[in-house]
Amino acid sequence: MTITTINYKLLPFCLCKSDPSIDTTTMSNVATKVAVVGGGISGAVCASTLAKNGISVTLFESARGPGGRMSQRREISEDGKELLFDHGAPFFSASNSDVLRLVHEWESKGLVEEWKENCGSFDCISKKFLDIEQEAPNKKYVGIPGMNSICKALCNETGVESKFGVSIGRLECLDDEKWSLTGLDGQNLGRFSGVVVSDKGIASPRFTDVTGRPPPLDLSLTPELALKLQDIPVSPCFALMLAFSEPLSSISVKGFSFKNSEILSWSHCDSSKPGRSTASERWVLHSTANYARGIIAQTGLQKPSSATLTKVAEELFQEFQSIGLNIPRPFFMKAHRWGSAFPTASIAREQKCLWDRKKRLAICGDFCVSPNVEGAILSGLAAASKLTEMLSCL
Repeated sequence: MTITTINYKLLPFCLCKSDPSIDTTTMSNVATKVAVVGGGISGAVCASTLAKNGISVTLFESARGPGGRMSQRREISEDGKELLFDHGAPFFSASNSDVLRLVHEWESKGLVEEWKENCGSFDCISKKFLDIEQEAPNKKYVGIPGMNSICKALCNETGVESKFGVSIGRLECLDDEKWSLTGLDGQNLGRFSGVVVSDKGIASPRFTDVTGRPPPLDLSLTPELALKLQDIPVSPCFALMLAFSEPLSSISVKGFSFKNSEILSWSHCDSSKPGRSTASERWVLHSTANYARGIIAQTGLQKPSSATLTKVAEELFQEFQSIGLNIPRPFFMKAHRWGSAFPTASIAREQKCLWDRKKRLAICGDFCVSPNVEGAILSGLAAASKLTEMLSCL
C-alpha cells in the first residue's frame, strides 16, 4: 500500500518545555491537559508528540503495560524458565518519511533494530518453501528487547503521565468545553481540554457484546464520527506460542506465511530477533481469520476459557506438525486470542484520524490509515497535530 507523505509540522506552543524559564512542575495545572486513551503504538506516539509540544498528557491503558498488539508476552515454563514472546506484531516496516524519521530516532536510542533474517512462504500441498526473499524492499524493524520497548519509552517521556491497569468507564463532554473521565470503578480520573481515543473498542457497539456494558464514549455526541466508527470490520486471530529445547533445523527461514492451510497463516522464530534470549528456540504462529471465526462462533466473544485455549493450541500445533518438517513436541505451548486487534478497513485514509474540532476529540489508530504499525504511527501523529494546532490558539 502506498502511503502519502505528510509533514506534521506542529505549531509552536505558548509554554515550550524546552524553554529553561518555564517551570515544568506547573505543566499539569495549565489549561491544556489532554487525555490519551490507549497505550498501543498509535496512542503512545500521539502522547509523546503532544508532550514534546508542551502539552500535558495523561495516558490511560487498561492493560498492565503499553503495547497493544505490539505487547510482549511473558510466560513461565513448568521448569521455571522465563519465556518472552512477541505474540502480536512480529516486526514492522516503514516507507513514509515522517515514520522513518521517528524510527531512526528510536534506532539512535537503542529501542529498535533491523531484523535481517529472510522470510518466505510454505506451500502445504507441495510441502516446499516458496518466494524466499533475498532482499526485502523495506527493512524489517523490531523493538529491543521486545516489540513493546518503543511504547514503553514513549509512555515514560517527560510530560506524559501514564496510568496502567485503568479502564475507562465513561468519557463525558462538559458544558465548559472540558472532558471528564471516569474509571470503570467509578473513580474520577480528572478533567481535560481534549481527548484522544486510540482504542476503537471504546466507542464500538462490539464493546457491549463483549462486556455487557455501554461503550464509554457516547457516539451520539459526534454523529458524523459515529457513522464512520460503526462496525469496523476486523480479522480475529489466535496466536500460538511455542518453545523448543533445540533449534528447528528443518526450517530454512525465520518467518513464513502458509499457503493452502485453512488453519495457519503465519509463523516466525521469535528468538532469532536481535536482543532476544537464545536459551530456547521460540516460535509464534498465527491462525487464519476463518479458523478464529469458527472458534468464536462456537464459544462467543467473551474471554475464552482455558479449555478452549488448550484445544486451540493443540489444533494449531497439529497443523504445524502436519506440514512435514519433522517438528518435535515443544516443552511449552500456549494459545492467545486476538479478538479484534487486526482491522481490515481504513476509515480515514486522507485525514489520517477522525477529528471533531468543536469537541476537541480525536480518534486514531491503524483502522484510520492502514492496518499495520506504520498506519498506526501516522494516525497518532495526525491526532497530535490536530490537538496541538487547536490548543495552541487558546
